[in-house]
Amino acid sequence: MSLERINPQELSPATGFSHAVVASGSRLVFLAGQTALDGAGKVVGETLPQQFERALANLLAALAEAGGSPPDLARVTVYAVDVADYRTCAAELGRVWRRLAGREYPAMAVVGVVRLWDEAALVELDGLAVLP
Repeated sequence: MSLERINPQELSPATGFSHAVVASGSRLVFLAGQTALDGAGKVVGETLPQQFERALANLLAALAEAGGSPPDLARVTVYAVDVADYRTCAAELGRVWRRLAGREYPAMAVVGVVRLWDEAALVELDGLAVLP
């Protein structure tokens, strides 16, 4: 399995994401949306960075259980109830990503939403990974 990250020079610099990821492998893992739920099913964290960290940890836990690791992520979609807050917190969210998932970024998108399934949730992440 390999993931090739592609960031054409004629596009704006890819900061915290890759413009394209070419995946070759034999096993796709579709990761369901994860919010900042704890083991009891309660949303934890008051701030976007706190909830982002828990949601990412939950996504990575599901990936690990499927036999993968952060470099296997080909695509992640972030659903945020406040995109302006997401942009304001971008540097801190990037530090959280690098601490939990490393410096390799999948193809990513941030989508603004009115609300998420759990009303207290500020952010949700889902993804696609390619495993050997």
